[in-house]
Amino acid sequence: MFNEKTQEIENKWYAYWQKHGFFQSKPNKAKTPCVVGMPPPNITGILHMGHVLNLTIQDILVRKARMEGKETCWVPGIDHASIATEAKVVAKLKKEGMTKTQVGREAFLKAVWDWKEVHGDIIVKQMKKLGISCDWHRMKFTMEPTMSAAVIDAFVYLYNKGYIYRAKRMINWDPAGKTALSNEEIIYKTETGKLYYIHYRVEGEAKPVSVVTTRPETLLGDTALCVHPDDKRYQHLHGKAAYVPLIKRAIPIITDPYVDPTFGTGCLKVTPAHDPNDYKLGQKHDLPTIDIFTDTGQLNKNAILYIGEDRMVARKKIVADLKAAGQLEKVGDHVHQVGFSERTGTIVEPRLSTQWFVKMKALAAPAIQSVEDKTIHFYPHKFVNMYMTWMRNIQDWCISRQLWWGQRIPVYYLADKRFVVACNEEEAVKKAQQLTGNPQLTAADLAQDPDVLDTWFSSWLWPISIFDGTHQPNNADFLYYYPTHYLVTAPEIIFFWVARMIMAGYEFTGKAPFRHVYFTGIVRDAQKRKMSKSLGNSPDPLLLIEKYGVDGVRAGMLFCAPAGNDLLFDEQLCQQGAQFSHKIKHALRLVSSWTSVDKAPKTFQLTAVAWFTARLRQAVAVCVQHFKAFKLSEALMVLYKLFWDDFCATYLEMVKPKGEKILPMDTYQATRHFFVELMQLLHPFMPFVTEEVWQSLATRKEGDSIMLASYPVADDFDEVILAQAMQVKALIAHIRQAKSNSKLLKEPLDLYVKGAIPRWCQLFLPYIKKCTGVGAIKSATDVPAQQKVFLVDHITFWLPQLPPSEPLADQSVLREKLAYQEKFLAQIEQKLQNNTFLVNAPKKIIALERKKRADTQKRIETLLGLLTPK
Repeated sequence: MFNEKTQEIENKWYAYWQKHGFFQSKPNKAKTPCVVGMPPPNITGILHMGHVLNLTIQDILVRKARMEGKETCWVPGIDHASIATEAKVVAKLKKEGMTKTQVGREAFLKAVWDWKEVHGDIIVKQMKKLGISCDWHRMKFTMEPTMSAAVIDAFVYLYNKGYIYRAKRMINWDPAGKTALSNEEIIYKTETGKLYYIHYRVEGEAKPVSVVTTRPETLLGDTALCVHPDDKRYQHLHGKAAYVPLIKRAIPIITDPYVDPTFGTGCLKVTPAHDPNDYKLGQKHDLPTIDIFTDTGQLNKNAILYIGEDRMVARKKIVADLKAAGQLEKVGDHVHQVGFSERTGTIVEPRLSTQWFVKMKALAAPAIQSVEDKTIHFYPHKFVNMYMTWMRNIQDWCISRQLWWGQRIPVYYLADKRFVVACNEEEAVKKAQQLTGNPQLTAADLAQDPDVLDTWFSSWLWPISIFDGTHQPNNADFLYYYPTHYLVTAPEIIFFWVARMIMAGYEFTGKAPFRHVYFTGIVRDAQKRKMSKSLGNSPDPLLLIEKYGVDGVRAGMLFCAPAGNDLLFDEQLCQQGAQFSHKIKHALRLVSSWTSVDKAPKTFQLTAVAWFTARLRQAVAVCVQHFKAFKLSEALMVLYKLFWDDFCATYLEMVKPKGEKILPMDTYQATRHFFVELMQLLHPFMPFVTEEVWQSLATRKEGDSIMLASYPVADDFDEVILAQAMQVKALIAHIRQAKSNSKLLKEPLDLYVKGAIPRWCQLFLPYIKKCTGVGAIKSATDVPAQQKVFLVDHITFWLPQLPPSEPLADQSVLREKLAYQEKFLAQIEQKLQNNTFLVNAPKKIIALERKKRADTQKRIETLLGLLTPK
């Protein structure tokens, strides 16, 4: 579709923009700031279709704001992605025959930084291919010194305030990443598993108790069986002992109303170390806790059997052994939700572990209020309910991760297990000296917590830390740029990130971190499947750009991207975008071939200019409203139709000169002005082709750019001439259809009108003739008998040279039209009889409704005159 010249144009203008510093921003009190913090992609990432959508939308908002004269600052960044990055480097070391533990923490971190230097800027280079206008001089990495220091400061601050605490709790464990996870880092999938019915022998009873479970391997950690106290089936067993199958450990049979008697057999095995609900039961009934898994998901010595086996392997073996021992009653299918690690894809294991947590209830309160009172706006609004439900039921946040890559937890332990919390080692020594009363204590007497903080504990500070608002809250950048204005993100991280940034904003600055949140949809294929590498249904954005050009790909994404709704991507949309870019270039070649002469324009040329002026102003007004509602896809479609249909297919055809291609000076200048303004409207969406055209048409000097030109503003427009043009288009459509049906497309037929020739016909006559081939428009008093007619507004037209129509068929059509117009009139009358409307509506709107009523009444009168009485 596109050749090397397109790539040359893209490279040329991107280099030009960067050379002149158009993306760079400095605080400017004379201008209103517009600030965007890019959601930092993972350092391990490569550009995918979701990035293309997200970055394109951000760039549209930024470029439009820049053209509106705002001081735009779009801060790019990269996230260190603790779990994913550590996994990459661990895998690299494994190929080299080493483990993380063997090389040691210091050498491992050096290996990660080395890996970052090689791979860390891959996605940055790819993002630049999209033409995005970030201030690359402000590039941030979440592990750079000032960003990390902000994270450590936040931990110390929250700990001192009593919001951070250490506790042993049931958490989500990732056996592949060997780290704790928060609830939001788990992806639940519907899986078809098995229900295993297992016999437990009961003390003094000949008949065993049947227990149902989806995880038979965990029975090795059972410390009780539990039944509902009112379940009559088991009342004779209360207080007795049961024996764990295969290992024959005696466990009590307890009672608790928590048990659902209708599920399974009504008898529940209790494994406090490996199920959150069992853990609560264990605490309530003072049961022992037996942890049978290692941190990699293998069975440990506490399991007694299958030591060293992976949990899934152990499951198969224990089922076989239970069957051999006659203790497996049956196995059935069971559809249930299984949690997987969002980062490693492994099945998450509930596990008791000592971790660091943040109390969230108090932090959530102002974040709830800010969305409720619309200090922060969500687009689309439907995501407010999702946000509120989670925030009002928020749980404490597990923020410690058993990794080495990331901000290390700033807690320093003494030999007696007491600890101090400090921003650095020097401060920790001073606090430890005070705590112990020992002024001789040194750093050698302290051991820093080996764990790091959750990556999201870094990211939640993003709008603050990108301007160093933690360390220097009075610095010029932070005072000018914070709060930011737009956040464009995906709804699946509304809890991971959006909610937490809002909480952090209010806690650390007393302000909301941003004002508008635009949620993009998920990019899906034609079969509505989420695009992913594993399915092989996600195209490479760079190959699409190579094939269709940046503008084609950006437009293609926007053609199917309503805010907050999933979009069905089809490569043909990029082709459509490329064709649109080609259409713009073709129009440029046409207009550039024209010259001008200093003479007065003809009447129809004045009409064409007046009409397109009104049409352009009308489109700008609609676009402005779409931008306010963040309906960017709809805004692009308005401009697409405006350029393709109204400017190219209609206006240029109206004024196109014959022969020597010479236009009157006024018409020539108006045409070029329209073209320039259209490019300015389209620039945020399609930056390269619009810059190329603008540079060809606009009055400019070196260092000028379309991105510094003014974005067109909404203004009053001539509604009358727009209505007349609509009538002209309707008339042209009727004539073409009539000639087509009669196979007289090329015949120079005359057009007749009943009564006086309307003014709009006279104004647009050259265009009507050009489009339809009619010879003249003539007035007649009466319509010939059985003459096929067509109505435009309330005026009757016909082509007498065409064969007569069938009267009955025409009468039926006319009666349908009459019914429609009468219904329309009733709606108008109802509105004009509404006192609330008459009092509150602008005079202009009321006048327009009254004109509609008068026009509709004329149409009804005309239709009644054409109808034969029944």
